Amino acid sequence: MPEGDTVFRTAKMLDHALAGQILTRFELRTHRQAPDMVGEQVIGCIPVGKHLLLRIGHRTLHSHLKMEGVWHVYRRGQSWRKPAHKARVVLETEEKQAVGFEIAQVSVIPTTSESEVVGHLGPDILSPQWNKAMETLVLGNFTADSRPLHVALLDQRNVAGFGNEYANELCFLGGFDPRSAANTLDLKRLITIGRRAIVANCARWERTLTGDTRPGRRHYVYGRARKPCRRCGTPIAFTRLGAKATELRDVYWCPTCQPAIVQ
Repeated sequence: MPEGDTVFRTAKMLDHALAGQILTRFELRTHRQAPDMVGEQVIGCIPVGKHLLLRIGHRTLHSHLKMEGVWHVYRRGQSWRKPAHKARVVLETEEKQAVGFEIAQVSVIPTTSESEVVGHLGPDILSPQWNKAMETLVLGNFTADSRPLHVALLDQRNVAGFGNEYANELCFLGGFDPRSAANTLDLKRLITIGRRAIVANCARWERTLTGDTRPGRRHYVYGRARKPCRRCGTPIAFTRLGAKATELRDVYWCPTCQPAIVQ
């Protein structure tokens, strides 16, 4: 599932393959009147939360992987590992091909207008410039958010980069019931743990929140409904929460390690 660490690795891969190169092919298959960017030089690619900004000439190819999207890089002429009909973007240089499969959200904008697609985001948890001021801003965002903690963690306006997998696991690691109102909790330790975990996962192809990369051992609660808690043995509980009825996400927690707050 694409989260901030996946996007970070994808940006690094695209930057390594394309930066400084001239495009010999540009196909944006989701748009009938895509701009002709053949002959433009790729400046580079950066991640912002879950967004990818691939700068080409004076424009930016913005993409969001959503749930199913993925970018692949191939040698020119190499066979694709996914069906061609799933390709949404095809970029080619003299040596490489970058193909975006099942990209749900993609557009070309002037580089000077990048704020139109990422300006609403909160501080990026993976920002190289992360500092105390950014942490304070994030904590202030949660202090003003009375929704369930799980919902607040997924709101990219509060902090950019965490997805559902992290939201579940961080609630466990922080000892918080995911249904508790975010503004009633001291989340400083949770944000510290979350940044440490997502930074560490940027260097791994297999995401883990337990520190164990073996299959079936990478999560404390995520995807483990009714299975015993790894700490106390209590069966993992399950529900669904979301900012809207159409945005419900799977939520897992240990009722013992993450006790409900009694008002």
